[in-house]
Amino acid sequence: MRKPTLLALGLLSLSACQSMTAIPVTSASLLGRWHIERLQERPVVDFSPAQLTFNAKNQLSGNNSCNYFSGSYQLNGQQLHISPATSTMKACVDELMQQEQQVMQLLPLVTKAVIKNGKLLLVDSHDNSLLTLKRN
Repeated sequence: MRKPTLLALGLLSLSACQSMTAIPVTSASLLGRWHIERLQERPVVDFSPAQLTFNAKNQLSGNNSCNYFSGSYQLNGQQLHISPATSTMKACVDELMQQEQQVMQLLPLVTKAVIKNGKLLLVDSHDNSLLTLKRN
């Protein structure tokens, strides 16, 4: 009788993990370095250096796959507005250059941030996932 009980508990715990709801982002939970894992629904290029760093002074910096960039952000509740401002201009392999263009096109479209299953999700005004990030 113990085995079915343990099996049931195991299945229950697995289903609970999969149905975790999104947690609102706070200033404290947003701060730090986040590695970009997905752009929209596609994984980033293997070994991509793409990452974002949010600091306490509402400044944003990072690597958009090939070049470094900086800008600013504003967080009001779950509403997040990102404004990339400057970027270096070095050339990289085509695949990273294409990914870089996509990162820079998606960042200004972000309107909301949530944490779900330990990942930072940056979404647009229609709740479409634009970037999925994991804390470094």
